[in-house]
Amino acid sequence: MNRTDRMSEYIHKKNRGTTWRLIKYFAVSPGKTAWAIALSLALNAAAIATPLVIRTIIDDYIRQDIFDTHIFVGLGALYMLISVFANGTGYAQALVLRSLGQQILHKIRVDLFGHIQTMSMKFFDDNSSGSILTRVTSDVETLSELYTNIFIMFIRETILVIGILVTMFALDPVMALWCLSAVPIVVACTFIYRIIARRNFIKIKAVLSRINGYLAEHIIGMRIVQIFNMEKKKFDDFDEMNDRYYKLGLIEVILHGLSNPLVTMISNLMAAILIAVFHESVTGGILQIGTLFAFTTYVRQLFEPIAQLAEQLTTAQSALISADRIFDIMDNAAETEDLTAGESVGEITGSIEFKNVWFAYSGENWVLKDVSFKIEPGTHAAFIGSTGCGKTTVMSLISRFYEIQKGQILIDGRDSREYNLHSLRRGIAVVMQDVFLFTGDIRYNIRLNEQDIKNKDVEEAARIANCHDFILSLPGGYMHGVAERGSDFSLGQRQLISFARAVAAKPSVLILDEATASIDSDTERALQEGLENYTGGKTLLVIAHRISTIVNSDVIFVMDKGEIRERGRHAELMEIDGGIYKKLYTLSQTQK
Repeated sequence: MNRTDRMSEYIHKKNRGTTWRLIKYFAVSPGKTAWAIALSLALNAAAIATPLVIRTIIDDYIRQDIFDTHIFVGLGALYMLISVFANGTGYAQALVLRSLGQQILHKIRVDLFGHIQTMSMKFFDDNSSGSILTRVTSDVETLSELYTNIFIMFIRETILVIGILVTMFALDPVMALWCLSAVPIVVACTFIYRIIARRNFIKIKAVLSRINGYLAEHIIGMRIVQIFNMEKKKFDDFDEMNDRYYKLGLIEVILHGLSNPLVTMISNLMAAILIAVFHESVTGGILQIGTLFAFTTYVRQLFEPIAQLAEQLTTAQSALISADRIFDIMDNAAETEDLTAGESVGEITGSIEFKNVWFAYSGENWVLKDVSFKIEPGTHAAFIGSTGCGKTTVMSLISRFYEIQKGQILIDGRDSREYNLHSLRRGIAVVMQDVFLFTGDIRYNIRLNEQDIKNKDVEEAARIANCHDFILSLPGGYMHGVAERGSDFSLGQRQLISFARAVAAKPSVLILDEATASIDSDTERALQEGLENYTGGKTLLVIAHRISTIVNSDVIFVMDKGEIRERGRHAELMEIDGGIYKKLYTLSQTQK
C-alpha cells in the first residue's frame, strides 16, 4: 500500500469515526429524533403513493374507457389529501429538526467551551485566539445544516430509495434493472466530487482560521498599526489572505452548483431511455402506459435523493472538517488540567519551596535550571533579573499553570502536584502587568461572578487597593460599565482594579508580576499603600521592574539565565562586590 492509499484509508476511517460521534449527539433529545424519523417515513410513504394514484387513474380507468365522475373525484381528492399530508408533514419535520439542531449545537458549544477551560497554558501558548474562536463559533455553526437537514435527509432518502426500488421491481423487474444501470455512473461522479470538495474545504478552513486570527490580533493592536503608519502594509497582507479565501470560495460555488444539475441530467436521460426502449411494449399492449409513466416518475425520485445529497455534500464535507477540528480540541487530553483531582488544599499558610526545579516550555530549552529556594509564610519576597531570566515562569509554576520536568515544588510542605488545582489556585492571586478587564461593570470585574464575594467585600477590597474613591467618582459607581479590555480606563486605574480583584479573592499568597512596571508614581504609591494595608501575615511575591519598590523585602532573589545567582536582603546584596544586584541598583540610581 503506497503513501497515498494509506492517507486515503486514514481519512476514510477518521470520517467514519467523526460521523459516528456526530450521530451520537442525537441522544441529546431521543424524543425529537424519533419524531423526525417518523415524519420522514410518513413523507416517504406519500412520495411513493403519489405516482401509484396517477398510474391507477391511467391504467385502470382511462385505458379502460371508464370515466365515472365519482371515481375521478375520489381519486383526485385522494391525490390532493396525499399532497396536503406531505406538505404538512414536511413543515412539522422542519420545525422538529430546527429545534433539535439548535439543542444539539448548544450541547456541542457547551462541551467545547467547557473543555477549552480545562486546557493548560501551553495549549493557549500554541494556539492563536483566532483559531480557537473559529472552532467555537464558525466551526460549530457549520454543523447546523448537518443536524437540521442532512442527517435526517440521509435516513429519509435512504428509506425512500429502498421503497422506490421495491415498488419498481413489483411493477416491472426488467425496467427496474434498466434504471439501476445508471446508479454506478452517479456513484462514481459523487465519489470524485467528494474527494475534490473535501480537499478544497480543508484549504478554506485553514485560510479562515488565519483570517480570524489576523483580525483578532490586529483589531486589538490597531493603535500600534496606526502609530507606526502600517495601515497600507497590513491592508495588503489582509487583502492577500482574503483573495485566497475568495478563490477557494469560488471553487466551492462551482462545485456546489455542478453537483445537482449533473445528477438531474442523468436521471432525465434515464427517463428518456426508458421511453425510447419500452414505447413499443406500450403500443404492443405488453406494458401499460400508466406503469411507464410511474417508472419515469420513480426514476426521477430515485435519483433526486442522490442529487440532493450531492448538492448537500459540500455542506457535509465542510461540516465533517469542522467537526474534526472541534474533536481535535475535545480529544486533546495531553494538554488538559483536571481541576478536581487530588486533595483539597483548604487554606494555604503560604509556605513555598522549590527543590532542584528544572523547567522548559519545549524540549530541553531550559528556562529554569536547578532552582531551589524556600519562602516562609508571611514573607515578602522579590525576584529581580533581566528579561527572560525566568522570573515570571517561577510565578506560573507556583500556581501550576505548567508542570515541571524535574524537581519538586512544595506548598505548605507538600508536593503541589498532590493538591486539587481548583482549591490550590483559590489560595493564590496574581496581579499582572498586562491587566485584562472584562466587558461588564466594575463590580463584576472585581468579583468575577463569584457569589461568595459580597458587595461589602468588593468595596472593602477597593478601599484596600486605594481605588474606592476613584470608582465612586464614576457615573454609576461600582455599576459603571467597562468597555472591552477596560480601554476607557487609564493603565493605572486598570491596575488598581486588578489589585482589588486579587484582594477580594482573599488569597494566602499574593503575586505581583511586574505590576508597577508601566504605571505612574502616584499609582505606584497608592498600590504600595494598599499592599501595606493588606499583606500583614500574607505571603507576598513581587517580580520587580523598579528596584526601588523591593528594597524593603524580607528576601530578594536575583535571577540570571534561569538560575538564582544571589539571594538575601537589600543590605546583604549590596555588600557583594561585583554582584548582579549591586550593579542593577547602582544603574537604577544613576537613571533617576
